[in-house]
Amino acid sequence: MKKFRKVLDGLTTSSPGGTIGSPACGSTAGTPTAAPTPKEIDVQETLVSENFQLCKTVRHGFPYQPTALAFDPVQKILAIGSRSGGVRILGRPGVDCFCQHESGSAVLQLQFLINEGALVTACADDTLHLWNLRQRRPAILHSLKFNRERITFCHLPFQSKWLYVGTERGNTHIVNIESFILSGYVIMWNKAIELSTKTHPGPVVHLSDSPKDEGKLLIGFESGTIVQWDLRGKKADFRIYYDEAIHSVSWHHEGKQFMCSHSDGSLTMWNLRNTSKPFQVTFPHGKIQKDGRKESCKPILKVEYKTSRNSEPFVIFSGGLSYDKAGRRPTLTIMHGKAITVLEMDHPIVEFMALCETPYNNEVQEPYAVVVLLEKDLIVVDLTQSNFPVFENPYPMDIHESPVTCTAYFADCPPDIIPILYSIGAKHKKTGYSQKEWPISGGTWTLGSHTYPEIIITGHADGSIKFWDASAITLQMLYKLKTSKVFEKPKPGEGRAAELAEEDPFAVQMVSWCPQSRVFCVVGISAHIILYRFSKYDANTQIVSLDVRLQFESEDVITPSENENNPCYSEPGSHSPQPHHQHAASPGSGTSDSIKDSIPCLKVKDRVVRVPPGYQAELVIQLLWVDGEPPQQITSLDINSAYGLLAFGNCNGLAVVDYLQKTILLCMSTLDLYGAADPYQRLTRSPRRNRQSTSGLTELSDNQQSIDMERSKSPTSDHVNGHCTSPTSQPFSAGKPRVPMGHEGPRLTRRGPGRPPFRKAQSAACMEISLPVSHTEESRENSFSRSRSSSVSSIDRDTKEAITTLQFGESYARKNDTLPTPCLWVGTSLGVVLVIPMSIATDQEERMEEPVTIGPSGAVLMLKGSVLHFGFLDCMGALIQSPYEVWRDLNAPEDPDRPRRRKLVHFSPFSSQDACGEGHLAVLCSERQAKVFLMPSQLCLFVHNITESSFVLRADVVPVYNSVCLACFCANGHIMTLSLPSLRPLMDVNYMPLTDMRIARTFCFANGGQALYLSSPTEIQRITYSQEMCDNLQEMLGELFTPIETPEAQNRGFLKGFFGGNSHNFDREELFGEAAAGKASRSLAQHIPGQAGMEGMKVAASGAVGELARARIALDERGQRLGELEDRTAVMMTSAETFSKHAHELMLKCKDKKWYQF
Repeated sequence: MKKFRKVLDGLTTSSPGGTIGSPACGSTAGTPTAAPTPKEIDVQETLVSENFQLCKTVRHGFPYQPTALAFDPVQKILAIGSRSGGVRILGRPGVDCFCQHESGSAVLQLQFLINEGALVTACADDTLHLWNLRQRRPAILHSLKFNRERITFCHLPFQSKWLYVGTERGNTHIVNIESFILSGYVIMWNKAIELSTKTHPGPVVHLSDSPKDEGKLLIGFESGTIVQWDLRGKKADFRIYYDEAIHSVSWHHEGKQFMCSHSDGSLTMWNLRNTSKPFQVTFPHGKIQKDGRKESCKPILKVEYKTSRNSEPFVIFSGGLSYDKAGRRPTLTIMHGKAITVLEMDHPIVEFMALCETPYNNEVQEPYAVVVLLEKDLIVVDLTQSNFPVFENPYPMDIHESPVTCTAYFADCPPDIIPILYSIGAKHKKTGYSQKEWPISGGTWTLGSHTYPEIIITGHADGSIKFWDASAITLQMLYKLKTSKVFEKPKPGEGRAAELAEEDPFAVQMVSWCPQSRVFCVVGISAHIILYRFSKYDANTQIVSLDVRLQFESEDVITPSENENNPCYSEPGSHSPQPHHQHAASPGSGTSDSIKDSIPCLKVKDRVVRVPPGYQAELVIQLLWVDGEPPQQITSLDINSAYGLLAFGNCNGLAVVDYLQKTILLCMSTLDLYGAADPYQRLTRSPRRNRQSTSGLTELSDNQQSIDMERSKSPTSDHVNGHCTSPTSQPFSAGKPRVPMGHEGPRLTRRGPGRPPFRKAQSAACMEISLPVSHTEESRENSFSRSRSSSVSSIDRDTKEAITTLQFGESYARKNDTLPTPCLWVGTSLGVVLVIPMSIATDQEERMEEPVTIGPSGAVLMLKGSVLHFGFLDCMGALIQSPYEVWRDLNAPEDPDRPRRRKLVHFSPFSSQDACGEGHLAVLCSERQAKVFLMPSQLCLFVHNITESSFVLRADVVPVYNSVCLACFCANGHIMTLSLPSLRPLMDVNYMPLTDMRIARTFCFANGGQALYLSSPTEIQRITYSQEMCDNLQEMLGELFTPIETPEAQNRGFLKGFFGGNSHNFDREELFGEAAAGKASRSLAQHIPGQAGMEGMKVAASGAVGELARARIALDERGQRLGELEDRTAVMMTSAETFSKHAHELMLKCKDKKWYQF
């Protein structure tokens, strides 16, 4: 615990801890005046470094780019391997584990040690790994790296400790699973085939032991050669040479016949009695053409032949369609007797597997389901019903149903919000699923004691919003909202509609949600904002639309004499024929010959519509085109339900809307907000600079980085943290009338190169960008240069200042304020913070009738780099939340006894008045530094430069451990926490390098020391930086392995066992062990011991402290053992003395006796 005291008496307006003088910390719009300030700040800081540790908690979503599939029929758990080396292990809901190979090599194949709690993975770097699943965090026990051969196929017989490994050269090696050492027993390809064969048979594509005799191994080669190898006799029983390449082989459970799938779309059945030719050849999807020839078909990539007691066998295969049917979707075919069912899939099939009742391959299989792994989905088909319905998937595998473009994370939500969202969303669930329980039901999971309501919101490229219940490290879809329903569908061939036909005009850029008032706001890529209110009742409503003109004309010349000192309210115009539309007008925008002037990008439905229960659209705000130039995308947004206000900004300026009265209160450029208090020296453009095109706000130096950034832009990536990276950063527009921007004289503005309003809306998952990791910092005192690159001179600042963050709250706008008032905190890309006061009526009737007044800008504070976040603390260091309105259902039936009135909840800075007087602390964080100011005196108490070589992407003031800290995520992959208010570093971890925009767009912090980001286009990764949660993580995770008795093999009967020839006394150890087979060549494969699980890793990470602790424990144990040894020695001595005494007495007794007396 550390106590910070700062005596503020007699301090000047400049900051003692700042890096520059008064402009940084103490300058205001007017003359500084003395204001009452607290005598001292007394904050008990309780957070220490030991409270923080970074670790991954859980990964949600569909495994990205899956490659392999495996199922344990006894434990009933499923494993999915991916191209990036990840393995997802799934059981019952809540049992969901992610493992990652350090090499990052693609997973080729997975093999469970059935009912043993272990998994073998074969990777593309020709390495085998053995994973221990008997711990909540699986770890690698052994690895075996092949040096001279490439792995193509693996097979592990049930209840065997010997793994068969086929290679690209056609050889088959055998690995001991327990020791992970290669056996000396090798089946060479030239021994497997006949000596007369002139060609190489190709890679091994199949290995399986015969159900009839475990001592027979069936080897399938790619060229079409099949060999049954006698493991005891070390010779081939038979060889099959077929013309078509083989893709897979599947046995009948009796071991007398097997089925092969081929590259020509055929299935062949082979009988062991006659292997000279197949006894059946079928082309399931090949029809006979008019000329009598069969249609050419695509390869059948895999076939499974499964028997059933009470019905015909199942033949299940993927592929095999005829080539002439172009455009057909991928299919899974189920042949059951004479019935053929073709299931069309939405995505290509990666792998499938039939789930059977028994793990024994020599028993009737009784398949009950088929797991189908698609490129972007996981489907389980119920085989027990004739129509083959699919099971409802309990895992959140559809996060990427439409590409994710933004995320939001809310921890510790009101407890009633999740049940009500679920009840609304449940009404719209799909039907037609199988009525049986989800068959992947392994593992155990219990609700931990450290759980609280959590919600994740994802925005998507098609304009949809999904609310997810993220409580207790699970993820379940609650409610889906489609924002596109607010707008009319563009008609084909109509003007702009033709341009938008193949675009994503509804893509979601950001969301703002107040869980207490249930007010929800969505920002879209078409420069539109939709405000939603929640209701449990359906309603007939007409959506109100407001149009905002936030753009300059290129010929505008701003002079100091124009409308000097006029208030900055915009008056609603009458540009739209609908009475419920309003425009914020600017000069010269009344009429235009261009069809792209004063029109929004989208058309709102202008009729009364029926809206279902849930979130219902109340207001749509759209920015307008100006002279054929599209509106700039919105970079910042904040909404406050207590004030009834919504504020948003972009590269051009700021707008404030009263959503209760449906009016525009403010619409002006960023420069207009300053008035005479502009902290920058803004000069007239030089002719030399005028010849260069206007570029984006975060323009990099003229090198390859800027070229890479420009190439990788998409509409959803044009703004990161509010930085305008568009090549068309336009001059500002303002509401009418304008306020002068200083006394530097006339200033001409120039339009940048135009571009179409939309491109294909890429998801946040797809964006890749070369982010700068080092920047040249110019002297702030001399040139006020704040860009990330020194190539942008201060001469162009007037066209590049974007609104990057906004925050409503109770605060002090000026130094002489004695009472807090509603304020809007505005942060810009140049590091300027403005505080704008507002006057809002508190009475409900007055609030709906009297206009909200907005005063001139108050405080002007400065930071290095673009402003990212605001947070407010009282003088005791406790977090001050924004005021909000308690939710009320506007569509509920009227109750005369209980009229619906607004109930507001305020968190005033006066909560600690008795302890420290008036005022509060403002935490300001930018790309480069964090500052803590005391309001209203505007004194800078603490400054911390977060990074010099990189820049902060996300920052948030988060409650943790009954205290509060500042959490930051940097572009170089560092995650750090700072104490508040002292900004003392508590944690700095190099978590990961930022390689693409997906992570930058989707990373967000939440209360309680949690965060998340989109780790791949289809997966959400949640992490925690709380030591307490890391310690409790083992309790929260599910158990993958549960002790289950292995089912007993069926009694086959005497005659069947006698004549069937199944050799149950086959001893693999006798054949493959070192005594019989010898040692394998050391150069063939290298054994790599694995880490001994998480416990070993924790001890290793503890360093010297851990070594000392272990040494002390060892000494204690040694002392204890020495003590026990001493005790045992004393007991033995006593026993020996007793024995000696009894022996002596017996000797004396018998000494004088004769022999006949015994």
